Amino acid sequence: VQLQASGGGSVQAGDSLKLSCAASGRTISSYSMGWFRQVAGTEHEFVAAISWNGANTYYSDSVKGRFAISRGNAKNTVDLLLNSLKPEDSAVYRCVAWRGSAWSRNAADYWGQGTLVTVSS
Repeated sequence: VQLQASGGGSVQAGDSLKLSCAASGRTISSYSMGWFRQVAGTEHEFVAAISWNGANTYYSDSVKGRFAISRGNAKNTVDLLLNSLKPEDSAVYRCVAWRGSAWSRNAADYWGQGTLVTVSS
């Protein structure tokens, strides 16, 4: 599975962005999908995840209530809507795919290239 993230950009605090992750190589309909983010020099931080059928979602406390993850299995995509952005949300965002149900960084089977989000105050 190849994952390609897009949609990042430079915005003001309070603005919204929609990130998209397009999968190729095989269908992702049986994979749980998620997003991590990373600031240079730090570890990847979990952001959000969604189960293979979209029935379950999970968010980090830092984004809960502001971000929303969704998936379109027919389009082989997963999206992350970022609302009420804060400067501390600035990072490179990467999508991941899990074949299993352990939604951790180390358990991710596939990682996509990142897309940069910069939020200015």
